[in-house]
Amino acid sequence: MGTIVARKRRDGTTGYTAQIVKKRHGETIWREAKTFSKRREAAAWAAWREKELDKPGVIEHLNRPAATLADAIDRYVAEKRSIGRTKAQVLKSIKKYKIAAMDSASIKSADIVSFADELASGDRQPQTIGNYISHLAAIFRDAKAAWGIPLDYAEMQAAQAVLTRHEKVAKSSKRDRRPTLDELDHLLTFFVERRQHSPRSTPYAKVIVFALFSTRRQEEITRLEWEDLDVEHSRILVRDMKHPGQKKGNDVWVDIPPEAMLLIQSMPRTGKFIFPYNSKTVSNIFTRACKVLGIEDLRFHDLRHEGLSRLFEMGKTIPQAAAVSGHRSWASLQRYSHLRQTGDKYDDWKWLKTVCRARTLEEQT
Repeated sequence: MGTIVARKRRDGTTGYTAQIVKKRHGETIWREAKTFSKRREAAAWAAWREKELDKPGVIEHLNRPAATLADAIDRYVAEKRSIGRTKAQVLKSIKKYKIAAMDSASIKSADIVSFADELASGDRQPQTIGNYISHLAAIFRDAKAAWGIPLDYAEMQAAQAVLTRHEKVAKSSKRDRRPTLDELDHLLTFFVERRQHSPRSTPYAKVIVFALFSTRRQEEITRLEWEDLDVEHSRILVRDMKHPGQKKGNDVWVDIPPEAMLLIQSMPRTGKFIFPYNSKTVSNIFTRACKVLGIEDLRFHDLRHEGLSRLFEMGKTIPQAAAVSGHRSWASLQRYSHLRQTGDKYDDWKWLKTVCRARTLEEQT
């Protein structure tokens, strides 16, 4: 039972403190007190609070250590079977902000909006802020149901609505950068000459040309296996293809254009992988080469965009292009529907024959 204790205040008035102590097996498991100006108010509160504390699990919940947003992020990263590199970097970055140290139960929509404003003060664009909030929303969605961490998903949804209305977040715009034939000429000349001086170096020229004609992402290229190649039907199984809701086990058969098949057949069959290279290194070397050559704002992934654009310019339909790219949703390829059929600008392109003839060190020895 709660007790009421009367105490004189400094201003001469009397305060009535309702004290509640809960014991179990002789040990105090909860202690709480609240002061009122009137005795009846203190007694009413004590009676109500006693009933609340007697409900199953309430005291256990109150005694549970407070979990911060950073704790929820750590739990999410640790238990998620797979997580994209970009998402992992964003969540790690969020832990450096004030909101990450807050008690999960106390985070409201206003705190999330303040966090977005803090990101904006660091010169981040609305598209970038939108990505941060989107990745954080995944934590709010799962935390309470999965781990009992009291993040309120409704507060996140309210914050997202406000941020959208105030145009503080935005979806990333579709990138439309395509390499020119002149830029490709400079890049491939650079890598071919580099390999002539250093025969043991990676044949990046082959990787670049294959990426263009196959429309494969760099991480997919370096995971392609010889045993998954179906030469007879000109197709290959791409394991763990990128998919927003399925990071592992999304294995997809894709068609191989004739030019890409020539590149594959020019590679030595000396191991498990057709292109046994590190995907991050491929991307980094490509970026450095562009910098050396003065080629601005060109990324390795732009080769995939160029390859898809080529297919549509050749008159391929959306289903035919999707069979090569591996897109599950044809809607994703609607952005290419404006391209007019103009033919294949890579017809009789010298670099396809050049890089296919280039012999690897393994073939020379």
